[in-house]
Amino acid sequence: MELFDSLGYVITICGTISFAISGAFAAMQKRLDAFGVLIVAFVTAVGGGTLRDLIVGDTPVFWLKGANYSLLIILTALFSMFFWKKLKSLKITLFLFDSLGLGFFTIVGLQKGLSFDLSPGICIALGTITGCFGGITRDILLNNIPLIFRKEIYATACIVGGLCFFLLSYLGMNIALVEIISVIVVFVIRIISVKYNFTLPRFY
Repeated sequence: MELFDSLGYVITICGTISFAISGAFAAMQKRLDAFGVLIVAFVTAVGGGTLRDLIVGDTPVFWLKGANYSLLIILTALFSMFFWKKLKSLKITLFLFDSLGLGFFTIVGLQKGLSFDLSPGICIALGTITGCFGGITRDILLNNIPLIFRKEIYATACIVGGLCFFLLSYLGMNIALVEIISVIVVFVIRIISVKYNFTLPRFY
């Protein structure tokens, strides 16, 4: 149980860092000032988790229960601003960290649903909300069409990752390994779908 709790915390931290970086780089693409970059990074990192906690009635929401998450997001955003020139492409970096954050936060949302003894379907929905809503808010603030509403496979990756989580869990696999594999599944689906231009069918 201790390993389960510690791994869940590590996944939450990794997701927070990944989405904070993706938010910061998205804001820098739009040439926002330092304050704007901090705000977008913060909203991207906590948006999904905030909505999730409000839905299940877990208040105050997770980032209000201590200063750790806020400080982590601020430091990550500052790091992104100071060292962005070391990276070859803002667009590639944004994509990679957004995909990583999507995987990490999908599992965080699933675990929150499980802690409230919710059904697998609801847990997967919470995981999808946790993974997607921060990016939706980021894109709206930056006047972009949110990724989830484009032709790219986005929320579907969360759903498949969630199904993988429950399938492997029912097969009796170690929970830590289940979490890691599920994160990788979400990440790989995003990478492959963009690389090979896989999309969901359209009926118009």
